[in-house]
Amino acid sequence: GVENPVFEPPIPGLSSQRQAAPSAAGPDVLSAEEGPCGWGRFVPKALQLCNNAEGYLAAYSLLAIFQGIVVNGLINISISTIEKRYELNSSLTGLISSSYDIAFCILSLFVSFFGESGHKPRWLAFSAFMLGLGSLTFSLPHFTSGKYHYGTKIEDTCQIPGTSSANFTCSTSTRSSLSSYLYVFILGQLLLGIGGTPLYTLGTAFIDDSVPKNKSSIYIGIGYAMSLMGPAIGYILGGQLLNIYIDIQIPERQDTIYAKMDRDDPRWLGAWWIAFLACFFAMWLLVIPFSCFPKHLPGTAKIQAEKISETHNDGSEALVETKNIGKSFRDFPMTLLILLKNPVLMSLIIASASEALVATGFATFLPKFIENQFGKTPSFSATLGGLVLIPAAALGQIISGILVSKCKMDCKCVIKFTIGTCSVALLLSTMFLFAKCGNEPFAGVSETYNGTGTLHNLTAPCNANCKCLRAMYYPVCGRDEVQYFSPCFAGCASQLFNLEKTYHNCSCIGKPKVEIGSEDFLYEAVPGKCPPKCGLLPLFLATFFFAVVFTFMAVTPTTVAILRCVPDKQRTFALGVQSVFLRLLGTIPGPILFGAAIDNSCTLWDINECQTTGACWVYDNENMAYQLMGISAACKLITIIFVVIAVWLYKPPPASAALSEKSSGMVSTVH
Repeated sequence: GVENPVFEPPIPGLSSQRQAAPSAAGPDVLSAEEGPCGWGRFVPKALQLCNNAEGYLAAYSLLAIFQGIVVNGLINISISTIEKRYELNSSLTGLISSSYDIAFCILSLFVSFFGESGHKPRWLAFSAFMLGLGSLTFSLPHFTSGKYHYGTKIEDTCQIPGTSSANFTCSTSTRSSLSSYLYVFILGQLLLGIGGTPLYTLGTAFIDDSVPKNKSSIYIGIGYAMSLMGPAIGYILGGQLLNIYIDIQIPERQDTIYAKMDRDDPRWLGAWWIAFLACFFAMWLLVIPFSCFPKHLPGTAKIQAEKISETHNDGSEALVETKNIGKSFRDFPMTLLILLKNPVLMSLIIASASEALVATGFATFLPKFIENQFGKTPSFSATLGGLVLIPAAALGQIISGILVSKCKMDCKCVIKFTIGTCSVALLLSTMFLFAKCGNEPFAGVSETYNGTGTLHNLTAPCNANCKCLRAMYYPVCGRDEVQYFSPCFAGCASQLFNLEKTYHNCSCIGKPKVEIGSEDFLYEAVPGKCPPKCGLLPLFLATFFFAVVFTFMAVTPTTVAILRCVPDKQRTFALGVQSVFLRLLGTIPGPILFGAAIDNSCTLWDINECQTTGACWVYDNENMAYQLMGISAACKLITIIFVVIAVWLYKPPPASAALSEKSSGMVSTVH
């Protein structure tokens, strides 16, 4: 008693009604826009080998890799170095990280709307050009700010009263203007955001247009997999380049105390700019292949004609079909309003934005957290961060995609699965309570000078007459296992050069805490920070790895649920709306919020002779860990709450609609 369209006699026009309409242009128009690969009349035969979906996918994957290297890799690991070089605090560098998302957020909806009927490969050529320009702009401060001066012509030891010493006068001309380069970095990120917008909207849509529906997910999956390689390469490559001195050649300055500096020196800055310059050339070269592709690849018209619509039947589908919404720009407000009034969609979007806030915050500041919490170098911290974040994120998305597919979950089950993964990630986020390290003893910061002086004051009776400058941060480790701001603040009056530099006659340094059988050490202080005694780094990395896995296990199910709970014709636009909210509520405030939390845990700021505050030298490790755990746990709770709301509000289609969808699949098989 149920009508089955498979056994109905053919009705004129029925086929065209059932077939999807991915493009406003008809098959004849699409065929006319299919062309050879080349530039105008110059169409070499060799290029025609690439005039297919595989050739386009290769170019797309390369651009996605280089975009990931710069935006999600190099910038994140360069943050700590840029802070020190250009005297910026973490809140400002968080603003730099968010600038990419600001540009992406502003342009995403409009680029996806206007570019739908445009020449998508040329949009991708424009994308490659802007990404290259943004990468070049981001590296410009290195070439215009002059060489890095890490020392001044002043003795670092305690000066006896009456001896000559350098006197500093503060004037407008002596104030540093390095912090003004903040705007250049923001401009570079904005250009990168402009370039990244077409890549992940129109670039993905062009793949879907050019291949059969059953192969579309494979091609898009390969493209996204390649984009995940970018951050991994960026972290590892950038981390290794930080082992190279920022100006390539370390200057030999025998007239200062800093005649030789190695990577363990806290003032060491690596060559962060080299990889940005290399990516600039690589991405501009990719303009060439994208500019030669035709508007539609050969065979696109046939592929589009064979595609069958698989609309999801819900309340808004009838409105979209009857009023033919989405055909012109005048429909833009109505289309957006329909999606904004979908409570399930908006709940899932808010949940994904909350997860994005945590993910981008840790992606930006994880290397800095490892560096300060566990006493590692910036390059080693960046490498560790990349080796943990990227594989864990990729593994989480792959595992969840396989589970959703193999278990054949419906929309409601997919949302419930997301609740489970987020709950496990919330439990794992409590690792900060256990895998944290306290600060090593620091005279004048975390403890007094052998009972003299006060906390948070580097000056004490033992160094009051030494004429020490706080603008000179050159930490030394005393034989008493206490760290001092500089040899001068440690009261050291002399120094010796043998195999390594040592300091002697230090009035502020007490006796060694551990007797070694002799009356005294061969030295009283050595350059560098005291070695950390905390051995919790392996525990932190292991727990954080699984926390990232379960966090990203919610990404694919959330995307699937969003695609299933909106009308078929609005799926692409729904992802566009999600990307906007993702950035407004997640990726833009994420680095800023994390940067402010890290700055709030600072216990010793860089203050020069002009009393200008720069970057932070020392953080309260426990305070930093608690604040990051608080942000992470709060965001996880928000995610769980809104996903539960989505499950509660979601109403599956009626049985008749499900049968109609099944019949549509049978028609597809017959076709």
